[in-house]
Amino acid sequence: MVESKLTLDTIFHALGDGTRRQMLEALASGEKTVGELAEPFDISLAAASKHVKTLEKAGLLTRDIRWRTHVCRLAPGPLADAHAWLDSYSGFWTAHLDTLEALLKAEQAAGRDAGTSAPHPKKME
Repeated sequence: MVESKLTLDTIFHALGDGTRRQMLEALASGEKTVGELAEPFDISLAAASKHVKTLEKAGLLTRDIRWRTHVCRLAPGPLADAHAWLDSYSGFWTAHLDTLEALLKAEQAAGRDAGTSAPHPKKME
């Protein structure tokens, strides 16, 4: 259980940076070199390499060294783990939103029964 939590912490830490998320999006279309991953961000190879190492540590990508070129490939397993963890809370939100909907419907029905209607929220300008 502790190992799983540490893994999720590492995954969410890696996903917490926009540059790293965009790198993963780029890898979804196929393998890329570290240089290709760095190019859209106007960052140095050293900075890109640090991002790649963070993603690699989280298990979100794999890296092969071909001669002197580092080639990265998406590893979707940890994304599935993060999705499963987030999905475990969907029942919580569904239940609470269903309760809210029922309360709003009851309030509207009570307003109709009393001959009034519920006030409309003011629009912000």
